Amino acid sequence: MTPRHAASALTLALACLVVPWQVIAKSSDRDQPMEIEAGGQDCNVADANSKCVFTGNVVIRQGTLDVRAARAEVVRRNGEVEQVILTGKQATMKQQMDDGTMMNARADRIVFEPPKDLLTLTGNFNVESPRGSNSGQRMVYNMGTGQMQSGGDGTRVRTVIQPRAAAPAKGSN
Repeated sequence: MTPRHAASALTLALACLVVPWQVIAKSSDRDQPMEIEAGGQDCNVADANSKCVFTGNVVIRQGTLDVRAARAEVVRRNGEVEQVILTGKQATMKQQMDDGTMMNARADRIVFEPPKDLLTLTGNFNVESPRGSNSGQRMVYNMGTGQMQSGGDGTRVRTVIQPRAAAPAKGSN
């Protein structure tokens, strides 16, 4: 694999971070270029079973998506992205939704596994949007089914569901 192809694969892998929020996230973000900034990069582009590691205040931006982590690691198996791992105290993701509101997520560790369609947030995770919030120690979100699981491991989970906004009465100003 050439360095150019590896960079394209990495960009595609990091672009997949948008997937869990596609239902609510700004849909035009997927068509925007992705920019990655870091203090350092260590990447093996010659091996189909390799990893790329970005360290030092990693910032990933794509449209309204803004990801920040101390470290970002992309693991490939047989040339395909197997995992994207974001770590830090805390790794954060924020993105504007199509309705103009913001979604914010943070955790000590965020792991995306494309072959399994899984996003796992561990270590004091918190996901917030105007529609509600969920927080705890571990959450697994299946992007294929929409199933979200958190808690069940002896720790507590907190979920807040916001009421639907009331429509303004007709004729009121």
